Amino acid sequence: MHGSPAATAPLDRPIPSTWSVEQGRDAYLVENGFTAAAYDEPRTEASFLGIRFTVPNTPRHRWAIMLHDLHHVVTGYGTDLVGEGEISAWEARRGLRPLGLYTGSIVVTGALVGFVAAPRRVWRAWRASPPRGGSLFHDSRPYEEITASNVGQLRERLGVPAEGLCTQPRRLHSHAPKR
Repeated sequence: MHGSPAATAPLDRPIPSTWSVEQGRDAYLVENGFTAAAYDEPRTEASFLGIRFTVPNTPRHRWAIMLHDLHHVVTGYGTDLVGEGEISAWEARRGLRPLGLYTGSIVVTGALVGFVAAPRRVWRAWRASPPRGGSLFHDSRPYEEITASNVGQLRERLGVPAEGLCTQPRRLHSHAPKR
């Protein structure tokens, strides 16, 4: 993370539209116990049903996870099993071709598992994402340019309402720091 410690955002409402994307990302990383430095690690920590494991952090996976985290900031979906299902369904409907087979299969798996866990919520996330509307996976701008805008501008660019998409408090993965 850059500069001073990240501000925290209440879990019961989305990251404020007035925050910079970088500020929103940093708050997201802190609330989940993640770091920006982990983007550059050779392996990335993951968990499924509370079991931790690592996956290879290929260059394309690194690029995708950085943008995936920004999708969380924009939409407001959490990082628990259902939240990952929601964000994965939202991303899948917008198109996964830029991700390649390895990273794309992670997203598809997240959407399918989320659909089994909470079909209505994941279906709602799918429907909230216009088909072929493009996501940050389709954005050719440099990452630094994307994070220099504010959350409201990025939501508008992606066709997301100003208040985000998630209508429930963000729930975090089981290994996130307790608040």
